[in-house]
Amino acid sequence: MHLTNSSPTITPRDRHLLRHTALAVCCAALFAALATLVQTGWEPLSRLDHGLVDSLHRYATDHTVTTASVQMFSDIGGTITMRTVLGLLAGWLWLIGARTLACWVVAQTLIGWAGQWALKLAFDRQRPDFPDPVSHAGGPAFPSGHAMASAITCAVLVGLLWPRARRAGRITACSIAALTVLGIGASRVVLGVHWPSDVLGGWLAAGIVLGTVTVLVELVRPGALARDVRRVNWRTRPRVQRVLVSPTHRPRPTGAPAEDPAADHPDELLR
Repeated sequence: MHLTNSSPTITPRDRHLLRHTALAVCCAALFAALATLVQTGWEPLSRLDHGLVDSLHRYATDHTVTTASVQMFSDIGGTITMRTVLGLLAGWLWLIGARTLACWVVAQTLIGWAGQWALKLAFDRQRPDFPDPVSHAGGPAFPSGHAMASAITCAVLVGLLWPRARRAGRITACSIAALTVLGIGASRVVLGVHWPSDVLGGWLAAGIVLGTVTVLVELVRPGALARDVRRVNWRTRPRVQRVLVSPTHRPRPTGAPAEDPAADHPDELLR
């Protein structure tokens, strides 16, 4: 009698789907909880929002040079800039043949933009109001569009860099992305155009969009994202000419065993 292992095998695609499903579900649950607290005017959250915004507004009115720098940073990292970056990235991916990946980027951009305004109109939260504002912004407050757009853009960029980078590069990319997202979110509170909970809501909404779009693309085009990532790696990998004769590559004596080319070129194993 032969026994076979009938336990299911978890493939990399399955793990990919599980990670992004968990991201979307967890962010959706946290967003729903936060939105409920915002809508019901939960006192501890309201005190925190008003306390931080009031103290930062006093600081902003007393330090005009710093406030001007924060305003410039907020404008540079605005929704138009972030969506332009994603649009250019999608165009480049399309030109090099990574069509599914390009559509994934476009879907993140468009669904993020549409979702942002759908949520804003649904909750219709008022922005902070001051007799002496240091900045102005239109539309409802919750969730923050700047926070949502910056989180989606930075996550997409890090996701594309991740397979090509070593550990140090990944740490650097994640650190820059995190500082950018945190800085843009904080700038909206310092300028008095958003409550802190608006910014948190924007980050959670971004997680919903990132996870949901990725899962949908994987279900419609199984494995296409991974294939396009490999295509991007191949198209952008530096091509180094082989050195045929060098002190470390001497001619092989007659009868000597052949060398494994993958030992000197480990990247070949990944192709």
